[in-house]
Amino acid sequence: MIIRQFLAWTQHSSAGRRAEAASALARAYLHGNLGPEAAWEAKTAILALLDDPSPLVRRALAEACAGSERTPRPVAVALASDQPEIACLILSRSPILTDADLVDAAAMGCEGARAAIAGRHHLSYAVAGALAEIAGPETLALLAANTTAQITTGRLLRMVERHGADATLREALLARPGLPLEVRHAVAAGLARSLTGFVTGCGWLSAERGERLSREANERAVLDICADAGPGAVARVVRHLRATGQLNAGLILRAVLSGAMGFAETAMADLAGLEAARAGDLMREARGFSALHRRAGLPEILLPAFAAALDAWRESTTGASTLAGAALSRRMIERALTACETMPYAEAQGIMALLTRYEVEAAREEARDFTRAMAGKAAAEEAARAEAAMPEPVPEALPQHAAAARLELPEAEAPAAAPAVPETVAEEPAPEAATASLDLAELDAILDMLPDALLDSFHAERMRALEAAAAAGIAIAPAPAPEPVPEAAALDTIPEALVASYRPERLRLAA
Repeated sequence: MIIRQFLAWTQHSSAGRRAEAASALARAYLHGNLGPEAAWEAKTAILALLDDPSPLVRRALAEACAGSERTPRPVAVALASDQPEIACLILSRSPILTDADLVDAAAMGCEGARAAIAGRHHLSYAVAGALAEIAGPETLALLAANTTAQITTGRLLRMVERHGADATLREALLARPGLPLEVRHAVAAGLARSLTGFVTGCGWLSAERGERLSREANERAVLDICADAGPGAVARVVRHLRATGQLNAGLILRAVLSGAMGFAETAMADLAGLEAARAGDLMREARGFSALHRRAGLPEILLPAFAAALDAWRESTTGASTLAGAALSRRMIERALTACETMPYAEAQGIMALLTRYEVEAAREEARDFTRAMAGKAAAEEAARAEAAMPEPVPEALPQHAAAARLELPEAEAPAAAPAVPETVAEEPAPEAATASLDLAELDAILDMLPDALLDSFHAERMRALEAAAAAGIAIAPAPAPEPVPEAAALDTIPEALVASYRPERLRLAA
């Protein structure tokens, strides 16, 4: 009976009312405990609603059925082929769609549909591969940012090949966890090509010079990427470079002159068809490297440069030389240049120019290292001087009322230093008006002139100090009764200036 009421609502003339009825009917079918007959009627009604002319009705169905595993497959497939705003709801979430459905939707749908597919959780290799072949750069950036998507190294390289010039895609790929080194190198190469095209297009560099700078930047990127990689990752990079035609004698020579012997050994082993360990043993022997050089198919003209550079490297490894880093690279380059000086000019011209550029790079790198070290040392010395010049903190003076309150604490809480008793100093007789003795009436008059606010503040501070000590469990012993002091001695302790300042006021009151 309820299903028939839903069916009646779906025939309403208002598209909004039909959409509400369609959503309620779909939720009742997916989440309600309907009997077999009622479930069949609800499923049939939902299939009929796919023909509703209003997109509001079909969108309501898509929103209700997108994330449910109980959605009828014909409904999910039909909604996945609907308008983009309706299809994206199903393509991004529906567990009913198979890989074949998703690949077909990516091939036949718009870029919005491909973007919805690229953001799905646990995307399979097949669907990711299809997107890598046909999707645009924005969709590929979403696919690269989807860490649950399964993408092979070849498909990642294909993404870089198709849209490596897009900055958003490059950033998404570099931020992807576990990105293979060969893909990282491809991204760096794409960036180098983009920069080269920009500077040559602006007329800042010639096409030939821009191409050479791009190639050298690409070679430096390869060595930097492989610097901290394991043997397996370096081997994959070498195979990638060889497959793309980027593994050449110049790159291997740069690796040797830069001290990247791990990469050089792997590259020579790949070219010669040997194990990396065997190639490393041959590079540590002068005669062995000559045979390795010929077997790898490298130009014979480069053999003197390779041999001289490896001689300098062997000296550092055996302890005959203590050079390291950029300094070692410069020593190896100098040895290679010296070895090429005896060659005919026509043969040595190209290699000498290449070695000269390497020497300039090594010198600049050594200067950078020295500058960074000196800057760090200067910063440390400046910090030490600033710390030594800082003044010691000066303790703040206590307020008078706090000092007065402390006088009421027991002897154990009082400060160690007692106030000094003023010594009796013999002074010359002063004028009679300044040295006249005071009687007890004059002392009472002086105390009466003190402001009541000052006395109240003193008593309040004293009571707070006593209460704080009692709360802390400190026993406050009553102050000992003062010993009787002769009247004359008590009057003598009052400063004469204070007495003189109050005498006019006392005379005024007496008058």
